Amino acid sequence: MQTIRQKIVDLLSRHEMDARELSQELGIREREVYTHLAHVARSVKAEKKKLIVYPSQCLLCGYVFDERKRFTRPGRCPQCKKSHLTRPMFQVK
Repeated sequence: MQTIRQKIVDLLSRHEMDARELSQELGIREREVYTHLAHVARSVKAEKKKLIVYPSQCLLCGYVFDERKRFTRPGRCPQCKKSHLTRPMFQVK
């Protein structure tokens, strides 16, 4: 039987997903997924793999949150001040 973090690694190894898709697949709250992702990043690093984060992007002006270190979705765009943003996507390679 796999732990939640092992299931997350397994799912993200197959294809990229966002936190909402992971929460629906695992049957946990989206907030819980974000707490597990920090631990997943450390554990896959020990296996010589990497948790890749495809950053959020503003749908209106195209601003990309490249420098963001947190796994959560940003609240609003610092450039145009709107909140029409894509969710960050995650993948293990």
